[in-house]
Amino acid sequence: MVSSESLSESAAPPPMKYGVTKPLSLAGPTEADLQRNAELEKFLRESVLYDSEEETARREEVLRRLDEIVKQWVKQLTRQRGYPDQMVEDANAIIVTFGSYRLGVHGPGADVDTLCVGPSYVNREEDFFILLHDILAEMEEVRELQPVPDAHVPVMKFKFQGISIDLLYASITLLVIPEDLDISDQSILYNVDGPTVRSLNGCRVADQILKLVPNAKHFRTTLRCLKFWAKRRGVYSNVTGFLGGVNWALLVARICQFYPNAIPSMLVSRFFRVYTQWRWPNPVMLCPIEEDELGFLVWDPRKNPKDRTHHMPIITPAYPCMNSSYNVSPSTLRVMMDQFQIGNKICEDVELNKAQWPALFEHYFFFEAYKNYLQVEIVAADNDDLLAWKGWVESRLRQLTLKIERDTNGTLQCHPYPNEFVDMSKPCPHCAFFMGLQRQKGVKVQEGQQFDIRGTVDEFKQDVSMYSYWRPGMDIYVSHVPRREIPAYVFPDGCKRPRQSRNTTQHTPEKDAKGCMSSEEKRSKRKQETHTVDVQSDKLPKRASISPQDIGSVSPASVSSRSGGSSQIITPEESLHEVKTAGLQNRSSDDKSTEDTGEQKPCISE
Repeated sequence: MVSSESLSESAAPPPMKYGVTKPLSLAGPTEADLQRNAELEKFLRESVLYDSEEETARREEVLRRLDEIVKQWVKQLTRQRGYPDQMVEDANAIIVTFGSYRLGVHGPGADVDTLCVGPSYVNREEDFFILLHDILAEMEEVRELQPVPDAHVPVMKFKFQGISIDLLYASITLLVIPEDLDISDQSILYNVDGPTVRSLNGCRVADQILKLVPNAKHFRTTLRCLKFWAKRRGVYSNVTGFLGGVNWALLVARICQFYPNAIPSMLVSRFFRVYTQWRWPNPVMLCPIEEDELGFLVWDPRKNPKDRTHHMPIITPAYPCMNSSYNVSPSTLRVMMDQFQIGNKICEDVELNKAQWPALFEHYFFFEAYKNYLQVEIVAADNDDLLAWKGWVESRLRQLTLKIERDTNGTLQCHPYPNEFVDMSKPCPHCAFFMGLQRQKGVKVQEGQQFDIRGTVDEFKQDVSMYSYWRPGMDIYVSHVPRREIPAYVFPDGCKRPRQSRNTTQHTPEKDAKGCMSSEEKRSKRKQETHTVDVQSDKLPKRASISPQDIGSVSPASVSSRSGGSSQIITPEESLHEVKTAGLQNRSSDDKSTEDTGEQKPCISE
């Protein structure tokens, strides 16, 4: 005879499998975890990371107005092209959101990622980027309208009633777009081109992420926390080779799958614990990669040689599955791994009551971290030209990082800082970006040897000059700046440099009629554009939880050097941490729930 207790045990369903593996742990929160979670959520509220009711209402009103505008635009086009009256009446387009807004993690001042889905006879090249652009340009509510038709994902950027909008367009194979269109339906991808697939995938990926996490509320709080951390630590920027919103969302979602019963304070700690041990380029995946008869290329390093070059693959969960982090370079991966190590150490201290949550979110003191920098200064004749020119140059900065790594055999590493800086004392439209420079750790060289990257910089400037919409006054200056000569205008928010500049006043030559620099200043600026870098060993002042620590880095792939005169930089010797597992570093573990993940074999201490 079988007891009821035995029946209930035998009938118990197996633990749910999230993603491609079993969870690492099913443990829930302790009383201490609940207390730390309350403190974390209190800190997030005090940091003003949530929209006010007024701003939420403004966003909703802007989206409603934008929806009206695209509907009128499509009806106008349908009428102009001679379609019957019934077709004009039924003509429609819809606005759907994606990114942080669709995931529910947007904050004050954040842009809204939007997609306009239109019928098959309304195209992107003329109808969207010319006709709709002209309609928006004539509206008083619209400011800073910037079309980017040549981007990997074509987009129009603008501000509508003060709300920043990124607007994409997808023309699908329907004559009439229904209001309740299901973006997740795979049939929406029939007979569309690559840019349309990429435009649609933003919405499709966001929906899939929310379906694949065990607890959407905990996912949102954890993601909001990690995005805030990434911005404070200078590693939030897809365009410069770090990670953007969707990348962070996918990383956080995977941690939620590993620990389905954990609350946000636990998930933040586990995030750093897991990714400090992750052995890239093993991919992060929320679900198996799906093949389909539609024939779109999916991420598969076994079949696609280009996929084998990716350094930090984070795979999107919607078909066609792609690597969302193809912009990451060896140098930016090294920077992120260093920051993961710092975050992990602080979280360990928080769990031991040796630190509080604010310590995790300290600003990164970028201009104290390196002895040498590259300054990329961008100028234009007016603000409209600067907006377009800056967007183009910023999108190419990643190429400068890659070219320097290539031409120095990976021995000169770059840390591009994602923030732009403006010298308010200059009346001309301009901005500047900076890159930290250091030699690869562990490389021994003779004292006094230098990197000569003049040819690399010239090649980069030549590439940038090929901008299709170049106008007179658009220019770029790249110069080597030692730390002691970093301009004072980069310290407006209290992140002060350790040493004050001796030059407290600077003479500014008279500006020319085109708005930026006189011919005398341009000649002087070009003379300063020397790109021979000599970095001696240099110990930085200690600052807990702020300056980078001496931790393991990822060695860039060695590539043949093209530039003559390239050599090494001198910095202290440093060894890499030994990684023994297929995906994560081995550590002593007392986690009874640790399982083989399939995508990697982790061994993580709880």
